[in-house]
Amino acid sequence: MKKTILSTLVSAALVAAAATSVLAQAGGPRGQGPALSGAEGSQARHHAQRQHDGKREFPLPSERVESRLTRLKSELKITDAQQAQWDAFAATLRKHARETDKRVQAARTDAAGREKSAQPTAIDRMERGQERLAAAYTRQAETLAAAKPLYAALSPEQQKIADDLLTPRRHGMSRHGGGRPRA
Repeated sequence: MKKTILSTLVSAALVAAAATSVLAQAGGPRGQGPALSGAEGSQARHHAQRQHDGKREFPLPSERVESRLTRLKSELKITDAQQAQWDAFAATLRKHARETDKRVQAARTDAAGREKSAQPTAIDRMERGQERLAAAYTRQAETLAAAKPLYAALSPEQQKIADDLLTPRRHGMSRHGGGRPRA
């Protein structure tokens, strides 16, 4: 039973990472070009998030979602017949971006109001982690429910494009030790 719960939580964490990556893949901060993967992407995002005054700037998901959706729609070449499925999918991603904005802003407010000496306990952090995983699982289930009808409405050519755009592939990150070789 414990292994089932643990594997569910680990799966939910991976799903959350994938969902976040789907939203962010369209571009770096403020939709400035394609996101890079791996160490290159991490460094590029880190440098792009710094302002000239040295303070970090973390754009909210709602600031990126529209450029991501525009790019996806263009690359998938959504037709008029596929518009209803696309609209449902896009509405789901917009909803998730708005919800994430609220969570980020609440976390920033909480962190700003908390004294350094009043750090959360290990149990507090684990409970918050569990809440995040449960929310990520729910978001992924909603995204999947919206993506399935869209994917089914796509032509085989569009599906191949969707396979590359809708789920990021992480090289060397397989749970089973594998990983696809880099081209």
